[in-house]
Amino acid sequence: MGALGVLGSFGLTGCAPSGDTAAGGSGAGEGTSESYDAVIIGAGGAGLSAAIAAYDKGLTNIVILEKMAVNGGNTNFSSSGMNASETKFQKEQGIEDSNDLFAQETLDGGHNTGDPELVQFMCDNSAGAIDWLDSLGIKLDNITLTGGMSVKRCHRPTDGSAVGLTLVPGLVAAAEERGIPTKMSCEAKELVKDGDAVTGVKVDLDGKDTTINAKAVILATGGLGANAEMVTKYRPDLEGYVTTNQPGATGDGYTMAEDAGAELVQMEQIQIHPTVEQETSTLIAEGVRGGGAILVNSEGNRFFDEMSTRDKVSAAELEQPGGFAWCVFDQQVYDANTAIAKYEKSGLVQKGGSVAELAEAIEVDAAALQATIDAYNAITTDGAADEFGRTEGCIAFAEGAMYAIKVAPGIHHEMGGVKINEKCEALDASGNPIAGLYAAGEVTGGIHGDNRIGGNAVCDIIVFGKNVGEVVADALA
Repeated sequence: MGALGVLGSFGLTGCAPSGDTAAGGSGAGEGTSESYDAVIIGAGGAGLSAAIAAYDKGLTNIVILEKMAVNGGNTNFSSSGMNASETKFQKEQGIEDSNDLFAQETLDGGHNTGDPELVQFMCDNSAGAIDWLDSLGIKLDNITLTGGMSVKRCHRPTDGSAVGLTLVPGLVAAAEERGIPTKMSCEAKELVKDGDAVTGVKVDLDGKDTTINAKAVILATGGLGANAEMVTKYRPDLEGYVTTNQPGATGDGYTMAEDAGAELVQMEQIQIHPTVEQETSTLIAEGVRGGGAILVNSEGNRFFDEMSTRDKVSAAELEQPGGFAWCVFDQQVYDANTAIAKYEKSGLVQKGGSVAELAEAIEVDAAALQATIDAYNAITTDGAADEFGRTEGCIAFAEGAMYAIKVAPGIHHEMGGVKINEKCEALDASGNPIAGLYAAGEVTGGIHGDNRIGGNAVCDIIVFGKNVGEVVADALA
């Protein structure tokens, strides 16, 4: 929740409405209305990207609606980075990669239940999205691994910090520079239709019912992880899990889209993340494991390949005594991930001056933990094969300070959602586009399948957010 406090000043509340108003002007009285060419619902990464891209393509009569008092949505909490292939930063660093390999590993990670066309589109446009962000002053040139990827393609800010706290301020600044208005604390309630076409949205704006008319509505409303009732509707087995989601992730977009005739796909595919600190619901970045950390159980033993996919690591954790693990790492990993200092400041990190001191701090057998680390070190120092099959992101821990964070699975990401095509048009059950309705980001389904690779959500929201803005601008030109 700390990120929300930091980002509280990023609301674009000072922009005058660019559309026509009726019944006494914007927000004046009951039953007021405004008109724009396009309305974007949600000021997270996808919504902000859509607005900026649409504006730069010449569609300037637009507005963003955000139901919370701050921008950013779940993007504020994005920690790992943005997966992308064939990027200029990879090439500069001698990292060989391909869009086809990225697509194949994304499909494999989702157990081949994702939409191949959407996945290929995302991967083919990922390098361009990295360049686009760079042109906005958002440089993601620090590259690491995430679970399920065989190549370093997870792009982070230069200092290795959590990507969300660079991405959101950068996108907000770009929207402010363009004078794109954002209505904060404006909750979308229902999509307006004229026949089969979506023509606007009914909202609660400052406690008053308002209709925002538009030629195109872009849903960028995010997920449902903060709505326990909706989570258990689709996944009863997840009752009682903590969530990494921000409070506004309550699934409104799914309800509005379905009521307007859109098809929802794979809604039962709600991802749990294996490394969530349970007392604060803090997500421990996947880059920590990608940079070399290991997971040990309460007995001080490793139990699984830490770089496997999130679903498998989560399942393995739940089988351990107490259903939790310690994420253990040394000073090298600490220094390479600036987010860890924030975790430590929040009191989430246990520390010891040696393996034995750390073992005492986390109450595990010192000899067992030392044996575990010795075996892990042998993977890189002696070329030993890992008994759990880990081949990526291994480093030999150095002598000296050791750290650990207690983690267990938490609700993280809705991988299902509104069915779309490559134009981000919302589709009905017959596969036909619903006129005037578009969607991008976590509110959509079909891209990740039944397991999302760490770093792919940011790629998803930026690629498809940018894409939907350009598509709508072209359609209304």
